[in-house]
Amino acid sequence: MTGILVTIHVAVCIFLILVVLLQTGKGAEMGVSMGGAGSQALFGAAGPANILTKITTAVAIIFMITSLTLAYMSGHQSQSSIMKDTSAPAGQQVPAAE
Repeated sequence: MTGILVTIHVAVCIFLILVVLLQTGKGAEMGVSMGGAGSQALFGAAGPANILTKITTAVAIIFMITSLTLAYMSGHQSQSSIMKDTSAPAGQQVPAAE
């Protein structure tokens, strides 16, 4: 289960990086705003969210869910061991607790 979740998490991380890099920055019209008509876009008069913004939001939510799930799973691991039913090898002595 953890391996599948880590694989999904890594894939989501890579996809999130690619989607963020594809977007244009908010300061892309900074030069135009010093004397042009594009100054309203710099200060918040943006239109509706485009498809890349919606994809970024969805992928970021998936990233946070997988991060929290992996953190929870790492903190609540079972305390069982595959070595609990074995004894020490015949040639070695087990040191006594003082």
